[in-house]
Amino acid sequence: MVNPSRRSLLLGAASLVGASYGAAFSPKRAMAQEFADPAQLYAQVDGEPFAVPAVNLKRINPHFLRTVVEYNSNEAPGTIIIDPATRYLYVVNGDGRAIRYGVGVGRQGFSWSGVATINAKREWPDWYPPKEMMARDPHVIQAVEKLQGGLGMRGGPGNPLGARAMYLYQNGKDTLYRIHGTIEPWTIGTSVSSGCIRMINQDVIDLYSRIPVGTKVMVLGPNTNGGLEARQEPQARRPQPVLQDDQTYDPNYDMMPPDADQ
Repeated sequence: MVNPSRRSLLLGAASLVGASYGAAFSPKRAMAQEFADPAQLYAQVDGEPFAVPAVNLKRINPHFLRTVVEYNSNEAPGTIIIDPATRYLYVVNGDGRAIRYGVGVGRQGFSWSGVATINAKREWPDWYPPKEMMARDPHVIQAVEKLQGGLGMRGGPGNPLGARAMYLYQNGKDTLYRIHGTIEPWTIGTSVSSGCIRMINQDVIDLYSRIPVGTKVMVLGPNTNGGLEARQEPQARRPQPVLQDDQTYDPNYDMMPPDADQ
């Protein structure tokens, strides 16, 4: 969801310093959910201003469901590391493990890498699509209205940013890149966005609750591993989904239209 020319704000960046996380990050909370029932992790979320429906797990590859994995890193606990090649977002625990979430990443021509910080967080955020996006997609123009910040879409169940958004900055400037929820959870694990990192709404709500403003975010490039073993997680660490017979993941389901969720 960004003009690809903005990639220059992040490419090659490596100078930002993460904030001090202290009690704001809670790895112990993650441990209790390591082998949680996916049907519970992705159940309907109550208590929100708008409904967050349960995720149709038939449409999500179980490798992209939230879990905890072995993950070696020299980064401080609470650091977010995104590996677009594997479509995973990691939150470093600091004990040789990390919380791992499946994500959707930028499609060809909209990918980026570098280091940034989360300088703002919003619940049910408004969306202000760039002029370039509105110019290439007439459907976006039809969806926006005049808001306080300009032409945009009010936060809500139909907003592409979903239930939460975390705003990535570099050197005090908004990069226009976000980590945010999605109204299209079946796209997780694919290269589909305009550069932003999209997450299942239940996952972005969970991530939002764990990390503070000031969090360091590293987006790995195609030829870097950040000193990590990001692509070598033991298969045994992946929990097996506990699904009902009618919830079994179907890889062909990804090609079905959105109304198949109903």
